[in-house]
Amino acid sequence: MNKYWLTVTACALAITANAQQQALTAEDYKRAESFMGYNTSKYIDNPGVSPTWLPGDKFWYINKNEAGTQTYLVDPATKTKTPTTEYKSVSPPPRRARNNEELSPDGKKSILIKDYNLYVKDIATGKLTQLTTDGIKDYGYATDNAGWKHSDAPILRWSPDSKKITTFQQDQRNSKDMYLVSTNVGAPKLSAWKYPLPGDKEIATIRRVIIDVENPKIISLSIPPDQHRGTLSDDISSSGTFDDIDWKADGSEVAFVSTSRDHKNEKFHIANAETGAVREVFEEIVKTQFESGQGAINWRYLAASKEIIWYSERDNWGHLYLYDATTGKVKNQITKGDWVVTRMVKVDEKTRTIYFMANGREKENPYFGHFYKIGFDGKNLTLLTPEVGNHAVTISPTGKYFIDSYSQPNVPQVAVLRSLDGKLITTLEKTDVSRLAATGWKAPTPVSVKAHDGKTDIYGLIFTPTKMDAGKKYPVIDYIYPGPQGGSVGSWSFSASRGDHQALAELGFIVVVIEGTSNPNRSKSFHDMTYGNMAENTLPDQITAIKQLSGKYPIDTTKVGIWGHSGGGFATATAMFRYPDFFKVGISESGNHENRNYEDDWGERYNGLVENADYEAQANQNYAKNLKGKLMLVHGMMDDNVPPYNTLLVVEALEKANKSFDLVIFPNSAHGYGPYSPYMMRRRWDYFVQNLLGAQIPHDYQMTGTVIK
Repeated sequence: MNKYWLTVTACALAITANAQQQALTAEDYKRAESFMGYNTSKYIDNPGVSPTWLPGDKFWYINKNEAGTQTYLVDPATKTKTPTTEYKSVSPPPRRARNNEELSPDGKKSILIKDYNLYVKDIATGKLTQLTTDGIKDYGYATDNAGWKHSDAPILRWSPDSKKITTFQQDQRNSKDMYLVSTNVGAPKLSAWKYPLPGDKEIATIRRVIIDVENPKIISLSIPPDQHRGTLSDDISSSGTFDDIDWKADGSEVAFVSTSRDHKNEKFHIANAETGAVREVFEEIVKTQFESGQGAINWRYLAASKEIIWYSERDNWGHLYLYDATTGKVKNQITKGDWVVTRMVKVDEKTRTIYFMANGREKENPYFGHFYKIGFDGKNLTLLTPEVGNHAVTISPTGKYFIDSYSQPNVPQVAVLRSLDGKLITTLEKTDVSRLAATGWKAPTPVSVKAHDGKTDIYGLIFTPTKMDAGKKYPVIDYIYPGPQGGSVGSWSFSASRGDHQALAELGFIVVVIEGTSNPNRSKSFHDMTYGNMAENTLPDQITAIKQLSGKYPIDTTKVGIWGHSGGGFATATAMFRYPDFFKVGISESGNHENRNYEDDWGERYNGLVENADYEAQANQNYAKNLKGKLMLVHGMMDDNVPPYNTLLVVEALEKANKSFDLVIFPNSAHGYGPYSPYMMRRRWDYFVQNLLGAQIPHDYQMTGTVIK
């Protein structure tokens, strides 16, 4: 008996000791929180250059470091950078809109919406003049209230001479409504707005018009109403203004592109601004979905030479083509090769030169963007930013110079000044993180592995604890945002803190962030790998990547967690339901689990029309019965982007399947959680620490970054 009790006692003591080792304290959380951006930023010196331009291409900027704040005046002509006390603060950029008003280019007038009609305001006197009279509810002028975007700002485009605008009368009289209900003491408030869904017979359409502002007159364009679609993103106002519009300088013509409901057909038109007559110049038809670039619309109407610069992925890569605007025929391909143009920055019609950003041409990470120039004829392609890294450029007002800021995820930023031909004038600043590194901080490690097909290279970042125990394997957390309009990594430029990835790593995890196949910024075939089946969500790539990385890093592949927001929330639940033996713990935030319950344009663009794609087979609620691990579902109940019913469908399916799960709701929050974000982050840390690390948590730790008021 004595021997027996000694054995039991020894086991009990061992279990107690192990439990004590596996208890995280408030100090552990506080240390992890020290890696958040609001704590790391104060240790970064010379963080970058934000120029304020002056006449003659001079500019000034403010630099901050341990010694304090210093303002510099830079004169590119004399190649000088001089300390100055003349400029004390950064001036706000020129305002495009004032109080939901759209300012004219000359700054003398603005357009606003009142009772579904448009008015022009004289800025000097405040006098209002009514421009339209037949706008009514659900058929108003320039309205920005279809789908998940709904504001009171007018969607229009001024002519360069400030005499006309082009806009539309938006018809959504037969579109379905979306409803949300507030949580409060007393009667709840019902919010209702037009929110078409995939498969709906009626969606929002636009009747295109040109309005003479100086002598109020509406010119209807002689073309049937267009679908509420754009070449760059989901709709016609992704940039906050009327997309796919390019005026002739004198305001006599306006070019525009009509996009079909499924984004497979693009028609280029030129309209006479006086008569409303419309001429179709050419059309492009694609098998999956068309896009005109990444982050910016990459077509231009060159009225003076009667030409068009057009963006297409017809040879499997995003490139520029020169069209004859009279015949609609291709004159020549401008850019060519196994790399992708992402954004046209400047078009010089006099020298017939295009300045643009592109990915993948240099033999480095294919997501690194570089700045180039090329002639309209496709000759004299020149790299203007030769250093390895991801580049961002700002061109001076006259176009003679540009500021180039370049970095890598693990290499801090350098800002230099160059002439437009690429010649280096001076180095402005080099970001210094030595003080930050002295606190124990370290950068993530860029990684490259093979995709699930065994041959395609995919890229990502890995975050490991700053203090690692030799011989120990760590649970892994996979942060996912599958797109397909974006990716998990986001910017490939340097950032001392990327969300809470390193903070989570400090709690005892290895965190991976992988750009999978079907994400943008590479070839057309790469982007289209899962067209028609968004539920793949890059998950086979994520699994393959984690397994490969476990051969180099001390990853415990039996303890894999995953989390994401929005599309990442959709992917997280899919991972837990479709790969339940691999993913053990998941946190699904604000996921679009059922794309027939999400706005019409997103699903129909990336998945195809309902009649041509199997939306039913991709809906997460249909696989909820497969759950084995620990799953937390999260949603804001006033989410006007991804309605909360997406998550509630999954909740109902889990309950029907008698599955245990966790649910966090934010009664009055939208798609993001606003002041509740620190609470959500703490709950995320707790969930992974308890269920993936198997450790105790500090009770109700209070994040110090932001406090709910």
